Amino acid sequence: MKPTKTTIPLRDRCLSHCATLRIPLEGASLDELLSKAEKESLSHLHFLDLLLGTQADARRERAVARRIREAHFADSKTLEGFDWQFNPKAFDRVQIEELATGDFIRRCNNLIMVGWSGIGKSHIIQALGQKVCVQGYRVLYRTSAELLSDLTASLADKTLPERLRYYTRPDLLIVDEFGFDRIERTECAQAAHLLYKIIASRNQKRSTALVTNVDFDKWGENLVDGPLAMALLDRLVERAIILKIKGKTYRTPLVKSEDSPA
Repeated sequence: MKPTKTTIPLRDRCLSHCATLRIPLEGASLDELLSKAEKESLSHLHFLDLLLGTQADARRERAVARRIREAHFADSKTLEGFDWQFNPKAFDRVQIEELATGDFIRRCNNLIMVGWSGIGKSHIIQALGQKVCVQGYRVLYRTSAELLSDLTASLADKTLPERLRYYTRPDLLIVDEFGFDRIERTECAQAAHLLYKIIASRNQKRSTALVTNVDFDKWGENLVDGPLAMALLDRLVERAIILKIKGKTYRTPLVKSEDSPA
């Protein structure tokens, strides 16, 4: 005879419900919680919180780990691991921590970080990216070279519309190292056109963060198509938070040895 609700023990029915709902609760864990609830005279809500809270926390942690993994950060950087005292005036810590709440992403604002090489811009932007992943936002990190290489390849195999959709989807697209080695000029003649397509598709719908050591008045020199470069800049700057950063470099200058050439 097929067992019915009245013949199946209540404990087993609860475990069956959890299995149906894909809540990974083992019998031993349920027994432990039931014993605790009985000993401490827990309310129904308190018991339910204990029962579901651990599983919900684990699921949230897995979701955060997945978002960080799918963002493809170059390095695992944190705000806590940043040396705020090295350049105390370069970064406004209060402002950076406010950005880490992700509120600018909710408002679909862009973020532009302009500053000298080696002062910690890439650390900060990747740390911000990890923080907003925790807040539930989807992030994608690319260097300018990686982004343009991918888009150029998509032109060759005629998958550009698909790649544009891919780069339009994230809540925050981070483009790091823009102008870092002038790949935009030397290796990709259509750089301005391709970047413009990305920025235009995201404009006022998603947030884009761009990190560069090239000041705005030099953008036309870094992209073959100067007028389009300015149109790209206009789209980025619209409703953007702009951080202009100056300070000491973390990179140690090369020191000549006695045997090295002059």
